[in-house]
Amino acid sequence: MFNQKNLTMMIGAAFAAVLIFSGPVLAAGPAKEWNKAGGEQDEALKMKPDLENGLEVYEVCAACHLPEGWGKPDGTFPQLAGQHTKVIVKQLSDIRALNRDNPTMYPFALPKAIGGPQAIADVAGYIAKLPMNPEPGLGDGKDLALGAKLYKDNCVRCHGDNGQGIPEKYYPRIQGQHYKYLVRQFEWIRDGKRRNANPDMVKQIKDFSNKDMKAVMDFVSRQKPPKEILGKPGWENPDFE
Repeated sequence: MFNQKNLTMMIGAAFAAVLIFSGPVLAAGPAKEWNKAGGEQDEALKMKPDLENGLEVYEVCAACHLPEGWGKPDGTFPQLAGQHTKVIVKQLSDIRALNRDNPTMYPFALPKAIGGPQAIADVAGYIAKLPMNPEPGLGDGKDLALGAKLYKDNCVRCHGDNGQGIPEKYYPRIQGQHYKYLVRQFEWIRDGKRRNANPDMVKQIKDFSNKDMKAVMDFVSRQKPPKEILGKPGWENPDFE
């Protein structure tokens, strides 16, 4: 079972992996259609998650995303807890297929590290059931009125009125995500650096200024997920005791 020694070893391995794998991943060719059917994504979505194995797979992920799946407020690692299963399956499959650049995560996402499509289904099912962090990292709160207007005018159709996303269309839950992570991903999508981004979103936000970006992401980070999927402040995952 997971312990502090394992955590330290995994984090050290993650940093080493950046040096080893950043070349091949960043050198990958253009992304395919943003959500093209087929491959491991389709296989995993047809499988029933084994949550017990999902926990075992997640022990690899916990080195960076933490046992609770809450990530870090500084934006280095996103909150995964409570994310829609389909979204997790798509993003993990895209990283494995080199459709999304993530050199730190890539070696730990490979079949030789966690298993095949069944493992993707298992860990996605486990992550989706983790309660979310009730205290995510926030912005400075100075332009929330602007952020609310920008969100209403540009984001509601895909991400919902409260940032809850649309799992059937692979639109992620963004409510309660760490502000600094949201800003980084928004910037990469706007500037064409995230290759598996939905092209409709790229077009929608291409004219956003940095001020607009920070305002709307600050607003999003403050949107509250439903109470039934929120953890309590300081909650610790009992699976890792």
